[in-house]
This record gives sequence, structure tokens and C-alpha cells, in this order.
Amino acid sequence: MFEGFPEETIRFFLDLRYHNDVTFFKSHQEEYKAFVREPFYAFIEELTPTVQLIADDMEIRPFKCLARIRRDIRFTKDKSPFRDHMWLLFRRGAEERQGCVTYWFELSPEVVEWGVGMWGYNRPGMDALRRRMVSKPKEVTQILKQCGIPCDSLHISGDSYKRMPLPEGLPKELGMLYSRKEIYVKRAHTPLSLCYSKELVDVVSKDFLRLKPLYELLRSAADEGKAQLDG
Repeated sequence: MFEGFPEETIRFFLDLRYHNDVTFFKSHQEEYKAFVREPFYAFIEELTPTVQLIADDMEIRPFKCLARIRRDIRFTKDKSPFRDHMWLLFRRGAEERQGCVTYWFELSPEVVEWGVGMWGYNRPGMDALRRRMVSKPKEVTQILKQCGIPCDSLHISGDSYKRMPLPEGLPKELGMLYSRKEIYVKRAHTPLSLCYSKELVDVVSKDFLRLKPLYELLRSAADEGKAQLDG
């Protein structure tokens, strides 16, 4: 049962940030299991009923949802071997992470955030979404209204193309989406203290359900884009 993340979770992240090496991690591996992995697993299990209400094909096994603490440093300048934060994903089972449509949650010493979106660049999926904005602008606008986004605490984010022209007549509400390379919505400005409370499950669950129409829109666009790519 999830009772909130213990304070030791953040303390472990901070210790690992300043002692980010294999020797330190091996000597504190039991702390990682007790204060990071097991609380995250419990949190995932508590969120699972909500996730299954959204889509019945989601990967819900905790060890598949939770990021690995060991980083892949082959293609990055930062050679720190371990993460000083953790995140989890709920996405379609067996779907590749790059470009997937996913619900996510992240905890670090600085922030606690969560939301839904496309993970990284998915040009075919975003092109399909752009076609939907042009062909069914009222439908897409209504989905944004259903989700109540954007608002002060639910932000639409993602890199954009600098020179992509907007189609003539595109509703103003869709202009902020059309030129995106990627798109995700995140809950911002949440006090870190919430992560220590079991109420975190209810707050995140409500947002996940609130964002279900957007998840379904992005899921449909990603599937359309993949189908066109596959020919």
C-alpha cells in the first residue's frame, strides 16, 4: 500500500547526485530498494485501476513501468552512471518508448510532475495530429476544453518548428499545438510536500482521468501515423 514517498527518497537522490559512482551505489543498494524502488512500485500499483479505466492495453507491471536507475551513457556527454531522479511511464504494452503515447510521473529533489503526451519526437504521429486539426478543428478544440487545458497549472509543452506556417483559418486555440515537434501536458507548480502524502494517488489519478480525451486523441494520431509509415 502506498502511504506517500518517504523523506529518504529525496535524500537518496541527493546523496546519489553528489556521489554518483558505482562504488557508492553498490554500498547503498538496499536503500535504493527500500526508499525508491519499492515506494514507486506501490505507487504504480495504486494507479493501475485508474490506468486500466483509460485503456486496457497499458503496460502496468511495475518493473516495466519504472525507469532504470542506471543510465545509458553511450550517447550522452553526461557520463554520470545513475539517475538522481526517477520517472515512470504507462504506455501501450510492448510499445517502444521513443515516440510513444504515454502517461508519466517524475520525482526529483526539485519537482514532482506528471502528465500525458508523446515521448520524444514522433513526426508521423504529429503530422496525423496536424491533419486532424485541419479537417476537424472543432473536435480537437472541444477535446482541449474537455481537459481544461491549457490552464495555470496544466501546461502544454514541447519543442516547436520555428518556420512552420499555420494553415489559414486554423482556430487560435490550435495554433499553439500545430507547429509542435512533440507535445505533452504536465501538471506544474505542485508543492514537493505532496509526494510525502498518500493523497498523491488521488491527485494524480484525477488528472490522468481528466486528460483521457487528450490521450485518446494522441493515441489515435500516433496509430494513424504508424499505419501510414508502414504503408
